[in-house]
Amino acid sequence: MNVEAMIRQHIAKNILFSGDGFPYRDDASFLNEGIIDSMNVMELIMFVEEKFGIEVADEDIVPDNFDSVKQIAAYVRRKTGQPVITAPLL
Repeated sequence: MNVEAMIRQHIAKNILFSGDGFPYRDDASFLNEGIIDSMNVMELIMFVEEKFGIEVADEDIVPDNFDSVKQIAAYVRRKTGQPVITAPLL
């Protein structure tokens, strides 16, 4: 399972409480679309730290890193040294 799929699965199950998966595009803005709120951002940060074994610095908690599946995946790849993938968006 790729990074984006893990993030989508986590959000669907633990934030949206949806058995139907994540119904948004990977570049959909969490805040602008009303997908998550500020408390959910903190949960996403904990998920990223635990799932991918990275420490999210306070200065990294910005919309550029945590406002969409695409942005979180890119952040994870940068922090773990994985190549950034420019695949089609779901």
